[in-house]
Amino acid sequence: MKENRKLLKEVLQEIRHDMTDEEVLNLLADSKISVNPNKKKEKYTLGQRAADAIAKFAGSWAFIFSFVAVLVLWMVINVILAAKAFDPYPFILLNLVLSCVAAIQAPLIMMSQNRQEEIDRRRAENDYKVNLKTEIMIEDLYDKVNAILAKQKALEKKLDAEKSEKNNKYTESK
Repeated sequence: MKENRKLLKEVLQEIRHDMTDEEVLNLLADSKISVNPNKKKEKYTLGQRAADAIAKFAGSWAFIFSFVAVLVLWMVINVILAAKAFDPYPFILLNLVLSCVAAIQAPLIMMSQNRQEEIDRRRAENDYKVNLKTEIMIEDLYDKVNAILAKQKALEKKLDAEKSEKNNKYTESK
């Protein structure tokens, strides 16, 4: 929090050299900092879309159930066929297939995660900008309210002085 205030004050000091507070606030109020990072329509390549689809499917219960079903079916068929099995008992071919699936699936999932991480980074940067803008506006409102309260107290003192002066004149005239 203290670091944000320090950064905020530094930014405001740099800006104040060129602009008044009112101009800074108008600039901030008019600027479009808040952008929805999800709405940014990027053109993904076929490979990127495939990686996203595979990562989405690989992280689902449908994948787990279907993969277990394929494994069980593979083993049952090869045990039933016994001597004529295309992958007899130690299931060496099955191990090779599983290794290949894992070797291909891992980088695809990593690519998808990297893209999601970039989206999250942009969202966090956007949140920071929005928070900074909000903090600047709140601080300015706080300063304005304090100025209004100071003027109000000055007016109250002036009114009290005038009232007491009128009361003194009234009591003197009696």
